[in-house]
Parts: sequence; C-alpha cells; structure tokens
Amino acid sequence: MQKRHPGSGPTRCGGAPLRHPGRPDVAALRLNPCRCDATLSSDVRHDRYLTAATRVPRPPIGRAICVLAALFYATSGLPAEPLPIFDAHLHFNDEATAVYPLAEVLRRFRENGVATILATSRPNDGTRALVASAKADPRAAPRVVPFVRPYRNRADVGTWFNDPGIFALVESELKRDVGYRGIGEFHVFGRDAGTDWVKRIVALAVERKLWLHAHCDDAALEILFAHDPTARIIWAHTGFTTPPAKVARYMERYPNLVGELSFRYDITEDGKLAPAWRTLFMAHPDRFVVGSDTWVNGRWEQYGEIMAYYRSWLGQLPPDVASMIASGNGERLFPADASR
Repeated sequence: MQKRHPGSGPTRCGGAPLRHPGRPDVAALRLNPCRCDATLSSDVRHDRYLTAATRVPRPPIGRAICVLAALFYATSGLPAEPLPIFDAHLHFNDEATAVYPLAEVLRRFRENGVATILATSRPNDGTRALVASAKADPRAAPRVVPFVRPYRNRADVGTWFNDPGIFALVESELKRDVGYRGIGEFHVFGRDAGTDWVKRIVALAVERKLWLHAHCDDAALEILFAHDPTARIIWAHTGFTTPPAKVARYMERYPNLVGELSFRYDITEDGKLAPAWRTLFMAHPDRFVVGSDTWVNGRWEQYGEIMAYYRSWLGQLPPDVASMIASGNGERLFPADASR
C-alpha cells in the first residue's frame, strides 16, 4: 500500500479533494488556474532507484500547470485542438494491471489525446496486453510500440546487468509475435553498464536494429555507447539532473541519442520555459520525446495532469518544434510500417 502524506494528494481549489484524479476535466484544468492545485505526493516521486548522488527533490507538477496554463493560451500559436502526444515512456506494470482494467487505461489515453505509446512493462505481460488490445480494436486504443523489459519482477531492477537469466528472457521474449522495437526501460548506473551481459544486450540490439531505453547516469550512458557507437538509445529522463548544456554536448557527440523528458521539471522556471532548455530544444528539435513514466499507480492517477503539463510548456515553443517533441519525433523514429 502506498503511503500518503497529509495534504500531499491531488486537491481542487479550496482544499477539496480531486475525487477522480485520473479522470480530470483536461480542458478546464488547462483553462482555469484555480483547478490546478494538484501535487505529486512524495511516494510517487521516482527516487527509489536513484543513487544518492542523483537524488534531488522533485517540484510539484500541479502548481506549475497553474502558471503554464495561462501562458499557454496567452502566447501559444498552436491550434485550439490539443497537440497529439506520443507517450515514449509508458509502463503497465503488474501493480497497475491489478488495479486498472485495460478498458480504463485505454480510456485515459483517449481522453488525453495520446495517439501512440511506447510500452515497456514489468513483467512483459502488460505490454503484450496493450499490443493485443490495439490489434483487436485500433479505434479504441493508441498505436503501441512495444519494448522488451529485462525484468521479471521488481528485484531484477538492481541485478539484471549481472544475470544471465535476463539475457535468456530477452531472447525468449523477442521470439514472440509481438513486434518488439526495442529493449528497456532498464536501470543501470556507472560501471555496472560495463558488464558482459550489458555488452551482449547492446550487441543484440544493434544486430536486430532495436532501440535501447536506458534509465542511466552520464557515466553509464558513455559506457553504453562505448560498447557500440551505432547503438540507438532513448535516454529516460534525459539523465534526471544532467544540465542542458551537457545534454547538448551529448547530442552532438552521439547522433543516435534521443532524450525522454519525464521528471525533468527543471524545464520550467516560475512557470516559464527555462532559457537553457529553450536553447536546447531549438538547437535539437528532432532529438526529444515526452513520456508519462507510469512506474507507480500514482502516475496513472495523475496521467491527465502530466499530459497537460507537457502541453503547457510545449505551447511556449514555435508550433513546429512543439509538434515534433510532442509526437512527431516518436512517430518518425517508430513508424507504423516497422520495415522502414
């Protein structure tokens, strides 16, 4: 059971609880700053798998939406219809499958304008269920880009990089008729990225033209590319704390690197797009994607708020750049025709 802290749950203006935080009135949330008083509770923060060196406070998303929503409608040159989203970091883990029926999950995608998801789940059953739903009724489900996750259970997060059984799991999963496009999300830090098993997974991905989805620090990122410079990597959270200037250097150094932006709340400062991030997005508009990272059920509860937050700061970019980051880059990297 998740711990809840007094006053930390999603609330409406005046302190009344947001009764169904997973099903917000997105239009009202974006138009009325008074509706934007929700925060992320501490148990929903993605610090569990971080090293002490990278553990930092995460600012609440709800208050940021309040300011950004007003800016979005005052300054955006985007059309009235919300930008479609390619959710490039979506987990349907066993904790979620036990609580949220598949129909409920699909409804959240539809209500929040999510056209495509990159699905990576623990175990992989959740991803396969999403793929099957999209095949059964494409009109009711987003397009699914499935990745093999190298985890059987939560314990594998800290040991997979030294476990030969994980390599066998990945090989076995790739034999299924699922249409996997990559391997990950996996967590690896520092020298742990240098093990023989990680090197073999990188080689397997390159051989089969698969992407890697890596939740890693800067040191591990460099090791992954040292295994094979032609590897294609989606960098989960774009390093969490890596400064934009250093991210820019990585983009120049590694042409097959794509930054995923969940939990990078430093993209905004006092409700405005931070200058350093604006510079980075304008210099490399084709190298970033957004994601929900539904790693715990609390993220499913706030799915609508997460998407509204993205659209708010995307609205401060030129429309063509915003469209690329919101969905265009993901659709280009993972076209529906997998042969391309």
